Amino acid sequence: MTESFYEKDLTEKQIDKKIILKLLKYIKPYRYLLGLTIFLLLFTAGLEILRPFLIKIAIDRYITPGKFEGLPYIVFLFGMIILFEFIIRYFQGYYTEYMGQKVMYDMRMDIFSHINKMPMSFFDKNPVGRIMTRVTTDVQTLNEMLSSGIVTFLGDVFMILGIMVMMLFLNWKLSLITFSVLILLAIAAFIFRSKVRIAFRIIRAKISNINSFLQEAISGINTTKLFNRQKENNKDFRTLNQQYLDIYLKTIFYYAVFFPIVTFISILAIALIIWYGGQKVIQNFLTLGTLVAFIQYIEKFFHPISDLSEKFGILQEAIAASERIFKLLDEIPAIVSPASPVKVKEIKGNIKFDRVWFAYNNQDYVLKDISFKLETGRSVAFVGATGSGKTSIINLLNRFYDINKGKIFLDDIGIKRFDLQDLRKHIGVVTQDVFLFSGTILDNIRLGNKNISLEEAVEASKYVNAHKFIERLPGKYDYEVKERGQTLSGGQRQLIAFTRALVFNPEILLVLDEATSSIDSEIEALIQDALVKIMKNRTTIVIAHRLSTIKNVDKIIVLSHGGIVEKGTHQELIKLKGIYYKLYRFQYQLQV
Repeated sequence: MTESFYEKDLTEKQIDKKIILKLLKYIKPYRYLLGLTIFLLLFTAGLEILRPFLIKIAIDRYITPGKFEGLPYIVFLFGMIILFEFIIRYFQGYYTEYMGQKVMYDMRMDIFSHINKMPMSFFDKNPVGRIMTRVTTDVQTLNEMLSSGIVTFLGDVFMILGIMVMMLFLNWKLSLITFSVLILLAIAAFIFRSKVRIAFRIIRAKISNINSFLQEAISGINTTKLFNRQKENNKDFRTLNQQYLDIYLKTIFYYAVFFPIVTFISILAIALIIWYGGQKVIQNFLTLGTLVAFIQYIEKFFHPISDLSEKFGILQEAIAASERIFKLLDEIPAIVSPASPVKVKEIKGNIKFDRVWFAYNNQDYVLKDISFKLETGRSVAFVGATGSGKTSIINLLNRFYDINKGKIFLDDIGIKRFDLQDLRKHIGVVTQDVFLFSGTILDNIRLGNKNISLEEAVEASKYVNAHKFIERLPGKYDYEVKERGQTLSGGQRQLIAFTRALVFNPEILLVLDEATSSIDSEIEALIQDALVKIMKNRTTIVIAHRLSTIKNVDKIIVLSHGGIVEKGTHQELIKLKGIYYKLYRFQYQLQV
């Protein structure tokens, strides 16, 4: 299986500076807010560093000499520091989370907007579940890095440096004893870092696999139940779930080993200080307050180190997620509007395919040397066996894909010269598998275009014979369509699609893609009537399996293995007694 953008590069490598720079671009609009949160965090860290020093003063100046007079002031000052810490931490935490949510909002919008720009070939290669992982799980991971990663990381670094300065200020010999154990900590952190980084990269890939499988399994639940594939699906999901569990258990093991090591090293440092410092206190070379302050500083010293290790795990997850997100965002759409698109006041609707060759994959051509002309207001139908290339013609005309060789013209202008949106707004499409969005019937007719009134929608639905069944629905045009319109029949969905195409009033072209291939005879009669009306004065391409649909089109083109094998009207092709004749006779016999 070919690797996609989300599966590549699971090996360890250094943090890509380009990724950090790209992340900083999202943070830049909120740089002042970031500066405020960092300032508040550094301020609280400074207050926290002062607390052991106040305890030293209280012990050495008041408790040990037995002087009570100044002790209440120290206690009051200590209490005020704790109160200020509480207030400042509240604002720091709030603004940090606020900034993180704003950055993630911007990133989700960019990802979704970018996905909308990608050509259909992108979705052919990348499963929906894994694309969803980029927008949800990976973005949330970045939020965790911003809210509890970068800012607190800087706070922890400042805390460590501040404690080191205070320890050196109090007693440089005790400080050197404390720092001597850092070599052990550095070795443990290096090993931990190398193991966790690889694990988190694999975790992101595994959760993508799970999301992709879930999306496919839930979408195809009807097929699963019809063919009793529950056990097989459970088995497949158990495999994916087990793979995710196994790699996550590895990270739990690394954390379970590393944090006790940090605790052990901190206890070792305290033991050395008590052993060495206790002797100095007995010999009156060191005050008791200094020794107590040192012990507290050691505890505070190793806490941010342990916290940094945890933040490092979040950072690794975030970097792995960032790599996937930016690989998606950096993927340049293969099909884009030209820099200077042609501007045409009026489109007539003349279509021309000139020796068109097209393959979805490399040289496996599904269309071979296709040439035909279609004049304004005329109609053409493409027929042929499944896989003969009929739908590909529709895809190319909409520029969902670009051709490999040849040219396609609209009004004698190459379609690559048109702005994509401008090109597609002239094309009304009714597909075989009609997609309805969650929302009302009216929402699905006008697709967010508020300029289309209810009256216009009703008029269009009456014209294509959809109004009667809509009127029978609870709520009528305000009837809530469930996901993908599963509560409506296939024929009803197609009538809504006809209404949708008509209400947008494509100025030149209406393309019908196998629109009548999956409906009953009663609905087909309604659609046949609507089809005649909607095709009037429009350049029309019809692709239909039921040949009775296309008897009255101006031209029929028969495709076989990607090439044109027959052309003519219905009567001409019947007289020819070729492929079309055989297809028509076969369907006629089935109907009889």
